This record gives sequence, C-alpha cells and structure tokens, in this order.
Amino acid sequence: MAYWFHRNPLKATSVLTFELRGVSTDDKTRRIFTELRQTRNKLLELLTDPNHEPVTVEKATTDYFSLLMGLIQSFGEEADNKLRKAIKYKWTNSLLGNTPMEQFDAVFEAASMAINIGLWYTKHAAKLAAKEEPEMEEAKEVHKCLKIAAGLFTFVKDDLISRLSENTEGAVDTDSRVLEAYVHQCTAEAQEVTLARAVEMRHASSLIASLAFETGQMYQKADDALNSLDDKVVLKWRKYCQLKCSFYTSYAHCYNGETLLAQDKCGEAIRGLQEGVKLYERAEKQCKEYTSAKGLGTFARPANHLFFRKAEPVLKRILEKCDRENGLIYHQKVPFDEPVLELKATYGLVAPEVFAFPTINPLWTKDVYDKMNAKMAPRPDDNKDKSKKPEDLPPVKEKETPMSEKDPGNFSGCVVS
Repeated sequence: MAYWFHRNPLKATSVLTFELRGVSTDDKTRRIFTELRQTRNKLLELLTDPNHEPVTVEKATTDYFSLLMGLIQSFGEEADNKLRKAIKYKWTNSLLGNTPMEQFDAVFEAASMAINIGLWYTKHAAKLAAKEEPEMEEAKEVHKCLKIAAGLFTFVKDDLISRLSENTEGAVDTDSRVLEAYVHQCTAEAQEVTLARAVEMRHASSLIASLAFETGQMYQKADDALNSLDDKVVLKWRKYCQLKCSFYTSYAHCYNGETLLAQDKCGEAIRGLQEGVKLYERAEKQCKEYTSAKGLGTFARPANHLFFRKAEPVLKRILEKCDRENGLIYHQKVPFDEPVLELKATYGLVAPEVFAFPTINPLWTKDVYDKMNAKMAPRPDDNKDKSKKPEDLPPVKEKETPMSEKDPGNFSGCVVS
C-alpha cells in the first residue's frame, strides 16, 4: 500500500569520535571507545536505508547499546556512572528541522538513538507494505515491525525521559506527547494489518466493526496527544491521524450496520450507516486538508488507495439494502441519534512489543571502569550563552524505496491482508 502511511524524517546527529584523551588510560579502555565509535557509525549508516533486514538492524542495535550501557549503568555502589556526562551528544528532532539539541548525557544519546531505531522500523514496514504484492510473511513482518517500533517509543517514554539530566517540551522528540503519539500511531497501523486480514478472510461483521472502532480510537488518541503542541509543527501529522480516525470509525459503522441488520435492528442499522457515510465524506475532506498542510516527512496519499476507495460503495450498498428491507419488512423508525459504538474487540488487538536494553558488553568490567579517569573528561561550559543556537546539522540522506501504485486484486483492497 504505497503512500498509505505518514512518516516523519529521521533525526540527524553529529559525528562522535569517542576520543577521550586522558580518560582512557590503557589499551583495554581505548578499545572500548574505538568499539563505541565503530558500532555507532555502523548503526547510523544502517538506519538510512529501510531495505535492510530487521535482524541486521537488531544486531547493530544490540552491539551499540551493550557498549553504551557502560556509560550509563552504575558500577559498584556509586549512585551514578562517572562517565555518563563525559561526552557531548547532538541530535535534531524529527519535527523541528536541522537545529540540534546538545546534552552531556549518555541517557540522552540512548533515548535519541532508540527513537531513530523506532523510526527505522516504521519506514521498513512502510517499504514492505508499498510492494505490489507482499507475501504473507512480509505482511507478518510489517505487523511485527510496527509493534517493535511502538515498544521502542514506549521504552523511551516510560523508562528514559524521566532519567534525562535536562528535558524540554514543545515538539522535541523526548516530549512525552510526541512519544505518546508515536506509540498510538504505530499500534494503530499494526492493527490496520489485523483489520485488513479480517476483512480479506470475511470474518464476522461484529469482529471487523470492533477492530475498526478500536483502530479509529487509537488514531484519536494520537491526535489528542499532539493537540496541545504548535500546529505549525504538528498540523500535517495531526491531519493524518484525524483522517485515519474518521475513516476507521466510518468502517466500524459500516460493519456494525451489517451486525444490527442481522439482529433485525434495521432502523438502528440505517442510522449507523448514515453516520458512516458522513464520516467517510469527512475523511475525504481531511485527505485534501492533509495534502495541503505543511510539514516534514514522507507523505501519505490514502484517498488514492483501493482500500480507501472501496469503503464508500460498500457503505452505500449496505445502506440501500437496509432502506429497502425497512420499507418492505421491518417498517422501523430511524433514530435521530446514531448508535453508540461501544465495541470491544476480543481478538486481534495489538500491543507494543516490550523493549529493554541488552546486557552490558563483556568488555566493560569493574576493573576497566575503575581505570577510566573521569576528571579528564570535558565539562559543560556553565558560562556559555544558552540563548545562542548550535549550528544546524545536515539532514539525514534517507534511501528512497520504490512504491507500487497498482491496485491489488484481492477482496479487501489492502495488499498486506
């Protein structure tokens, strides 16, 4: 499904040499900093290309984080790692252009890298979904990658941002609202795969309706998380969440209408389907608003997709059927208020895949750590003018991936079903 998903750009970072003269005192300590530099550079290079296999990125992630843990984890009885603030790290934010944030804090490095890895998993999932005819195993990989991404964002939000030496708000990537939006978006997109599969396999209309409703609610939560941030920064992302919310709530009314008709509640079915048509028309309008809104990243084109286009005729076909049956058989009054969708999916709900730091690399021992001379590490300049912005970093040159815009030939209209 080419251009079905909105993607924000990767975060840029400065080159780190990890050359801490005076801190590393022998070959063992110098080897650790060499390995840190090499594993970091390799991981950053891999993240620019969504065509890599997840297992490759997973190994590079473990290799780097297992070494970085030696700058974060406490050794012995000390309260804090003496090397945690030995290096200055620079990272841009995915929503705020090329001006970086600077911190002497290895936890800031870990959080920023984890966010970038999460973004890579979303881009890899989008790349697979954009294929003309993905295999079943590839559809499963899309689903899994989005859950992994949600888990990474959850880990940063719940475990790392409270440990940062300093943290600012206002659409920076370590703002809990931004992370919350990423978590809900990734979870909702993973559930889209589940929903498309349920439609393709023609499961019960009640199951499809509940999955669609839950998916729409996840997008609503993502939009709510961004609500208090500056629209100049997040408007395009919010429009994406809003159009997906409207679309999937419309989908829920469509299949709930079928369920109600099967229960001989034709009047309620008609009213729900009318609401579904209204929400679909709202989603069409929001697609245009999304297209015209300013913002960064790889943009979606949901209105062009067969999965999106097929929803309206299905809605209208079921509504016409209900109108006809009500006129001939049921003669029920159509309620003024639409049916309240209190649908709870019992199957197919998605949860983020739990992420945790790997165990510390065996190169780090208490003896090696003790030999590190933290007193020789550079210190933050407290007299520096903090109102002066650091120099911009060049944006990450992300590899482009071919995307097919050919309509799939299946029932649901979704290639990852």
